[in-house]
Amino acid sequence: MRVLVTGGCGFIGSNVVDAYIEKGYDVAIIDNLSTGKQENKNEKARLYVEDICKDGIEEVFKKERPDIVNHHAAQISVPLSVQDPLFDAEVNIKGIIRLLLLCNKYNVKKFIFSSTGGAIYGDADVVPTGEDYVPEPASPYAIAKLSSEKYIRFFYGQYGLRYTILRYSNVYGPRQIPHGEAGVVAIFTEKLLDGVLPTLNHFPGEPQGMIRDYCYVKDIAMANLLATEKDTVGIFNIGTGKGTTTLELYRLVLKTLRSKGVDIPQAFDEPKRDMARPGDIKVSTLNPGKAKIELGWEAGYTVEMGLSETVDWYLNKR
Repeated sequence: MRVLVTGGCGFIGSNVVDAYIEKGYDVAIIDNLSTGKQENKNEKARLYVEDICKDGIEEVFKKERPDIVNHHAAQISVPLSVQDPLFDAEVNIKGIIRLLLLCNKYNVKKFIFSSTGGAIYGDADVVPTGEDYVPEPASPYAIAKLSSEKYIRFFYGQYGLRYTILRYSNVYGPRQIPHGEAGVVAIFTEKLLDGVLPTLNHFPGEPQGMIRDYCYVKDIAMANLLATEKDTVGIFNIGTGKGTTTLELYRLVLKTLRSKGVDIPQAFDEPKRDMARPGDIKVSTLNPGKAKIELGWEAGYTVEMGLSETVDWYLNKR
């Protein structure tokens, strides 16, 4: 099976590539390396340094003739999408349309899309939130993801391009960069290791911060494998179903670092505080029940387990 992964040198995409390679798939990568890193590339995968917003990617389709396209290349920052919604749309909407047209032209069997459950539902009044909840995207980033989902469904109805849409909760783990929709684990870890007191963003009167559903990247990679192996068409939440406040997360990161011998002053027991950023939502947790029933997927890592592996990766980097 030939798989083409866009954004395959990025945080999530590279972990998905590793999972594919381990299972014996033939993998090619498209990545412009704007946020992805060459060092994340699996040595058994072929890399094409191309931009999904440019016509050069057609040559990749001509050469590779993929059976599956797994789309992870994206503009990933919610605050940046608020600052520059036009750029966000250029990458996250026009980019996917170009890919879908090529999938149809080169007879791709299935399209797998990394969407967002962490942003697409907005401040939902049902939590954990299921796939049947009407999305209320609160940022251009989330609007673009929802638009992309609708284009994918159009191509399925019009041309028969099969698809699986995975709405991720807040993903964390090795190789995460300290920005983007869910980069808080990377931010806290890197700042604490650098001896800098991190800042916790929160809404007025809620100093514990936002509530998020943190899902470890290896669980995310497994969801992509299952989406590839199964013939299922549909939209699936990929998360733990459990909420963690930003303050709880900060204390877990701090505890994990100290348990591994990192000397962090007692003055760092409490983070600095600042107001929520544009596009932030208060509560986001996902109901993953449909993924368990139809894909056979459920999260295998607790936050504590995932943080332990993540901190090990950061420490080994230094």
